Amino acid sequence: MKKLLGAGVSLALSLAAVAQTPALQASNKPQQKQQRPAAKLTPQQKFVIDTVQMAVALPQPDPQDRLRVLSSAADVVATIDRKMAKNFWREGVRIESDLINVGQTPAISMMSTGEADCASAEDFVENLPATAALQAEQSLIGALTSCSRQTLDSVSRKLDAAIQKNVIPSRALMAAMEAHGGGSPWSQEHFDRMFAALPDPTDYKSEAENFAAMYAQMAPQVNKDVAQKAGLELLDWLGKLEDSPMRGMAIRITSGSMQQALGDEAYQKALSTDVVANSVTQNAGPEREIERPQEETVSVLEAMKDNGVDESDKLRTLPARQRAREAAAHGFAVGTAGQKQQASKYFDIAFAAVDEAWDKRTPETNTAALVQEVGEAAAQVDSIRALLRAQKLRDTSAQAIAMLAVARVVASNGIAR
Repeated sequence: MKKLLGAGVSLALSLAAVAQTPALQASNKPQQKQQRPAAKLTPQQKFVIDTVQMAVALPQPDPQDRLRVLSSAADVVATIDRKMAKNFWREGVRIESDLINVGQTPAISMMSTGEADCASAEDFVENLPATAALQAEQSLIGALTSCSRQTLDSVSRKLDAAIQKNVIPSRALMAAMEAHGGGSPWSQEHFDRMFAALPDPTDYKSEAENFAAMYAQMAPQVNKDVAQKAGLELLDWLGKLEDSPMRGMAIRITSGSMQQALGDEAYQKALSTDVVANSVTQNAGPEREIERPQEETVSVLEAMKDNGVDESDKLRTLPARQRAREAAAHGFAVGTAGQKQQASKYFDIAFAAVDEAWDKRTPETNTAALVQEVGEAAAQVDSIRALLRAQKLRDTSAQAIAMLAVARVVASNGIAR
């Protein structure tokens, strides 16, 4: 930790020196042009590279955290050092594969960025157990998006094997059908097979929306007999779910798409042959609002209204996550208005709250996003002090995430201040 702090201080001092000597920079330009150094980094780019290297060098015992760090690091340095970014992508894809193989869904998918090289993407797909296709759904979509020509056959075989085991990654299947073409024999066959092999609704109830969306997209492109058969099978399956706004929406999407694909007369005739499907459509209920998980939000505009009023005591009474966000918002508001001393006080509160929130984090809470948000807010005001604060966080994974947030701001703004 001392070594990292020392590196951060040294980096800060060197940047400060550069910032204070613009005339010296200008006088060096003719000499630099004469020597023509290859890919000379600006002081800000060097700050970004050094900060990223320090962050990635920190240990992240949890592979999910390591994946988050590698993904962020690759994104930050991609435009400065492509080779370094590719190394991060390769390591990240390997960790992503390991997580899926032990039955975990990656918190973030390096494959979905579309930046992993196609050889790594192909290896990933080939080594993926068919039973893990649902956990790897976003990764498979990423492989198809970035390397369709190289991975389409292997992804298709993997999805085929998954369906045989009653594993239905609907969004990945939709992506594969789009890549093959909706009217292709592969897409026609697997559309039919998918709805004929719908899994236990108890385990897949959260997929109702995706199944309905896939049916709506493909039904107009397949044979009408296939569209009718698949529509009735999906309605029968939806009928087994508990009543909910999501179930009602999926029923309406399915029945409406089926009616459009078959025509009204054929649609009514089809329902008359399936008592369950007919009952499901008649009893879908009125449209109701679907409750989505509420995101924690803090308004910087609201924080700006309190300029000149010290809110520190009020902030300390809030729960850790809310305290971190609101303190960071206040710090950003007053800091960008030139009140650096008051901003520093708010950011002290925010980073202390980050430590507390990280210690209490659960799989359901995206604490990494909280750390990034606070780090970025602090960096917008004073990137050097933000880096030092990030390095003082108690957990090394949180340190790395916050340091990368600082590097991201400097890379975006083109200045370290």
